[in-house]
Amino acid sequence: MNKTKPHILIVESRYYDAIAEEMLAGVTGALDAAGASYELVEVPGAFELPAAVRIAVEACEKGNRSFDGYIGLGCVIRGETTHYDYVCQESARGLQDLALKYGIPIGYGVLTCENRDQAMVRADRKQGDKGGFVAKACLSMVAVRGHFGLDAQ
Repeated sequence: MNKTKPHILIVESRYYDAIAEEMLAGVTGALDAAGASYELVEVPGAFELPAAVRIAVEACEKGNRSFDGYIGLGCVIRGETTHYDYVCQESARGLQDLALKYGIPIGYGVLTCENRDQAMVRADRKQGDKGGFVAKACLSMVAVRGHFGLDAQ
């Protein structure tokens, strides 16, 4: 791990642009304040977040990249079908499985809301600032890895 400047991969779903933009602003604000560097990769939706993180881990294993932590950002808003349930459960399960299998810090920033208004309140940096919270959680887990002498992935 780069002890002076953690390097974080942000994987962002842009399915709901306004919500995604506010979440990303919260994340980058918190990372900037902590002196961390970051890269951003966009994916179509929350369901694709775990696969993108896994691809990045594979790149790290091959020596093509090095990340101290990962942040998955997205928003799933309940609709009229059960699709919401599958996307919420599988994105959370997929990211948690990766965190446990590889021992990697992952900030889980997928909002799971009933409507857009609820999502915006959680994303808004002046109200919920879930983006900032997720970035700080990721950096906290990076520190835990560092405490045990583990390097970046």
